[in-house]
Amino acid sequence: MSTRMSDLWADGLQRLRHEPTEMRVRLRSDGRELVDTTRALLVWEPRRVVPSYAVPVADLQVELTPSEQAATPPPDGILHPLIPFAAHSSAGQVMDVGDAVGAGFRTEDPALAEYVVLDFNAFDEWLEEDEQLVSHPREPFHRVDVRPSSRTVRIELDGVVLAESSRPAMVFETTLPTRFYLPREDVVAELLPSERRTSCAYKGHAIYYSVAGSADLMWSYQEPLPEAKALAGLIAVYDDVVDVYIDGKLRTKPGGALAEALRQEFDMSS
Repeated sequence: MSTRMSDLWADGLQRLRHEPTEMRVRLRSDGRELVDTTRALLVWEPRRVVPSYAVPVADLQVELTPSEQAATPPPDGILHPLIPFAAHSSAGQVMDVGDAVGAGFRTEDPALAEYVVLDFNAFDEWLEEDEQLVSHPREPFHRVDVRPSSRTVRIELDGVVLAESSRPAMVFETTLPTRFYLPREDVVAELLPSERRTSCAYKGHAIYYSVAGSADLMWSYQEPLPEAKALAGLIAVYDDVVDVYIDGKLRTKPGGALAEALRQEFDMSS
């Protein structure tokens, strides 16, 4: 019997996983280059949905020492990008990387014995070849496909129309619900600027907008990364918490463990 690919992905979440890359990976912090390697690995601890970089200890240009900081017990369920690096779901030793306390982790797995996994957010700058990374390492199995569409998308919140467009951009992103990005002029709700900011490794830095009665409901990439340039200036909405009509038909709200984890993290509920 055929197996759905997303089910295979979900089954693999319970394992410690890694994937080699031929990219030159460099790490800089406090004006120093700490790593320059072509032997990096992408590593996913069990239940993690985004990878961290692991580098050969021999390629680390700073002292690596066992840390007095203990690993934090991870929460149950999927470990999405906002769960701190310190919440380790595999056996191993927390390490200090120079002055960065707890920024490294050496797993007990023999396949990774010569490597140290590094906390992306503990350092100033990561580069793949000559391109600076945003938010976390990108993985080779993740796609973000932006497709222009002539389908009509109507967004409602508690029966009030927030936006309606017959020229949306549909965003199909691996493991995530389909998102709908609309021209700003097709948003009829008053957009109230928000202080919230987030970053996506594949799309770039997002700014947020609130609408009356709902904070941080919509977002936009003003200067997206090159792979997502078609999204520049468009407005997206958390369709997990609003009603989305496609060509007049109400769309079922996104579900699944990952959607639920993200909904809880962003303090959203359907």
